[in-house]
Amino acid sequence: MTDHSTGHSPPGHDLPDAGLSAIISERRRLIGLSYRLLGSLADAEDVVQETYARWYAMSPRRREAVASPGAWLSKVAGRICLDVLGSARARRERYVGEWIPEPLPEPERWIGGRPGAAASDPADRITLDESVAMAFLVVLESMTPAERVSLILHDVFRYPFAEVAEITGRTPAACRQLASSARRRIRASTPPAAPAAGRAGVVRNFKQALETGDVDALIGLLDPGAVLTADGGGVVRTVLRPIEGGERIAHAIAELVRRVTGVTLLERTVNGQPGLIAQQDGVTVTVYAFEITGDRIRHIWAVRNPEKLRPWTSA
Repeated sequence: MTDHSTGHSPPGHDLPDAGLSAIISERRRLIGLSYRLLGSLADAEDVVQETYARWYAMSPRRREAVASPGAWLSKVAGRICLDVLGSARARRERYVGEWIPEPLPEPERWIGGRPGAAASDPADRITLDESVAMAFLVVLESMTPAERVSLILHDVFRYPFAEVAEITGRTPAACRQLASSARRRIRASTPPAAPAAGRAGVVRNFKQALETGDVDALIGLLDPGAVLTADGGGVVRTVLRPIEGGERIAHAIAELVRRVTGVTLLERTVNGQPGLIAQQDGVTVTVYAFEITGDRIRHIWAVRNPEKLRPWTSA
């Protein structure tokens, strides 16, 4: 497999190793792959640590016999992700309220899969592109694990279907069909996004309207069919079901801001897109991600579950 990235060695394994250069070069790829597949930074880090643990559980002789350590690591990480995805559906059914993928902070806030770690190597950062946009990740949640893995491995990471087949345990032809099905679902669910500058302007105007309590301005910024989805995980108070309709959302969110005092709204990059965070006493309590089409907000995702906000504690 072609190596496309560089990174750090896994913790605790600093001794010389015949495949060490290939091992450390795969860290960013593995974190990025696992996050896109699982929608969780914490789970992605767990997957990568388990992948490295399996590598170092082999004898030095067995490791030296591996022709492509990077391919071996990717295959193991992909299979672990498949297992996690297989059990995730049952966990989501027990989840209180709506489940939203864990929001990804600005690149410098997430280094090498470790929340709060100091910036040390830009190559250790998860590459931000459309495949980590919240709208994209939410659509992935509606797919089967095999569809999701086939699409991400082939379309995002450019793995040949022969290698995707080894990870999923299916034929290359089946993986090609799965990726095609997933691609159609993405196209049907995610309309073309507005230009980046335009999205930032809409979010900025939304922030200003919230701060001034201008309900009419909020309504004007929201698509009539807009949806607000919140995720509190049963840990903090929030709406348990999506709110539909731009006017309903505008009144609900304006009322919330009016009732809650001491909240500061800040513009931040969320999953590579313009977003907002709400802070109380310097602590991030909500992260807002947006899907914007034209000059209107089509979807708002409000993540309030503290477990999903840990990487934002210093944001």
